[in-house]
Amino acid sequence: MRVLLTGHQGYLGTVMAPALAAAGHEVVGLDAGLFADCVLGPAPADPPGVGVSPARAEPRAWGRVDLRDVTAEHVAGVDAVIHLAALSNDPLGSLAPELTHDINHHASVRLARLARDAGVRRFLYASTCSVYGAAGGDDLVAEDAPLRPVTPYAESKVRVEDDLHDLADGDFSPVFMRNATAFGYSPRLRADIVLNNLVGHALLSGEVLVLSDGTPWRPLVHAADIARAFMAALTAPRDAVHDRAFNIGSETNNVTVAEIAGQVAEAVSGAKVNITGENGADPRSYRVDFSRFRTAIPGFDCEWTVKQGALELADAYRKYGLTREDFEQRFTRLAVLRAASDAGTVDDTLRWRR
Repeated sequence: MRVLLTGHQGYLGTVMAPALAAAGHEVVGLDAGLFADCVLGPAPADPPGVGVSPARAEPRAWGRVDLRDVTAEHVAGVDAVIHLAALSNDPLGSLAPELTHDINHHASVRLARLARDAGVRRFLYASTCSVYGAAGGDDLVAEDAPLRPVTPYAESKVRVEDDLHDLADGDFSPVFMRNATAFGYSPRLRADIVLNNLVGHALLSGEVLVLSDGTPWRPLVHAADIARAFMAALTAPRDAVHDRAFNIGSETNNVTVAEIAGQVAEAVSGAKVNITGENGADPRSYRVDFSRFRTAIPGFDCEWTVKQGALELADAYRKYGLTREDFEQRFTRLAVLRAASDAGTVDDTLRWRR
């Protein structure tokens, strides 16, 4: 397939683009480039520009394109869209909720309309298990559970799912991939997601620092397993995935924050767990049922455990010389955007200044 991959220079996109290309798909990347320089280790081989006519197995990319500026040209001739691009975590959403809805919600639905009108047949949307929010209780949360988003980020995902459902028809198939919280090494690292953050803090300080009381449940999934799930959904029979929501992850990786901290302490020799509880109990606590996707895609299962991910991250951080400054600034999304704003390279709408 010829696949438009939005957010190809992000944490997940940098893992997904080469995986798609290696599977034989023609990948066209689209990204605003806000986090293109957030690299740990060897620089990713970014796609050459559209029009270069590379070999089929090599991805291509438009130049910097803000999701809000996508046009019909960007989706012309595309078989499928994998839509990852977003303001991608809760602190960013709380900082600028109006921008979160403008980019994550309105621009995403506009992209989907353009894709449908251009004849794109499959639209894989990166949603989140955060839509379940304060689910509570002991039962595993399945896709038909009530949605209780507690942040602007999660709320924007719910709104997009609703609007894409309304766009679904006999030719246009949206699929809602509700990813668990991602973890694992990517050349374009994020240090502001739970496992990645705890491993980095443990290596740099000798302490696995948990500010909550450690009791909330979190479902986790490796970036590489997310890529594998999207590739499976991309080529699955239409009837198996059309206009359906899928939790993406594994029940094995339903863990409490305290359990995550313990796995990190095992991966980072000498690190001590410190659960301060100063931020109290996080209302976002839920365990997730991932069986629907395994039923729809026979033979699929996640390969990475939390323990394996912690070891991988620790090895990568050591190998590539993670520093405290990079950990706190270059690989933290909110800090990157604040630095760009302070430097005047982006305006107050997070667009590049001309």
